Amino acid sequence: MSETVNLHQAPDAMTLHRALWAGRIMSAVVVIALVADGTIQLFAPAQIASTLQETGFAMDLTRIVGPIILVCAILYAIPATAVLGAILVTGFLGGAICAHVRIGELGSPPELISLLLGALTWGGLYARDPRIRALLPISH
Repeated sequence: MSETVNLHQAPDAMTLHRALWAGRIMSAVVVIALVADGTIQLFAPAQIASTLQETGFAMDLTRIVGPIILVCAILYAIPATAVLGAILVTGFLGGAICAHVRIGELGSPPELISLLLGALTWGGLYARDPRIRALLPISH
């Protein structure tokens, strides 16, 4: 009888292990993208000057936005602050989407990338954090 129970528990443990790693990978993609964006904003703002100009942002804002992005990435990467980080990342990405909608770039690559990163942010957190799965259960 105990073998039957173990056989039924093994797939659940394996599924949770795979979900944990999938969540870590999705979260790593988000953190890498945010760190890259924040680093460019801080150390190479000339590379994004045309994008800033198109969206109506001043070049000197990169000194403010860059650290904000990096703080969001760090908060999201730390398990104890990941939920706060996800909320802040979502707000930042929503602002990026809004900036492109404002200038008439509906469905532009930056918007789609922001949308994808937002989905990866919450998908990764959902897969790696049992508190989020308990809060938002997906039933079969």
